[in-house]
Amino acid sequence: QVHLVASGGGSVQAGGSLRLSCVASESTHRLYSAGWFRQTPGKEREGVAHIASGGALTYYDESVKGRFTISQDGAKNTVFLQLNSLKPEDTAMYYCAAGLPEFESGNYCYVSFPHEYNYWGQGTQVTVSS
Repeated sequence: QVHLVASGGGSVQAGGSLRLSCVASESTHRLYSAGWFRQTPGKEREGVAHIASGGALTYYDESVKGRFTISQDGAKNTVFLQLNSLKPEDTAMYYCAAGLPEFESGNYCYVSFPHEYNYWGQGTQVTVSS
């Protein structure tokens, strides 16, 4: 059982930045892909950014492309999400996850589906004010 702990959320003004971290209880970066999702009350959880096992491939939702960057540090069992140029619509609870979605260059149909991920962190709140 892999345990994930997310942190780094907070309250910022529009245009600001945050860096989220997700620490795994064991080394997962070579076996599992990782993803960051977000959810607001009354809405479904949506995929934001994803990184394939080994880190060679990444995938971003169009709404965050060019502003968010996902990365990993295998030595620290940690996946990061750098959030820049934040907008009020980025306000949400952010969750990290690890799993085995089909993830290959040119085929990203499944990487943003929450049900493709087996392990989830507890969530960290990001609030962006205008």
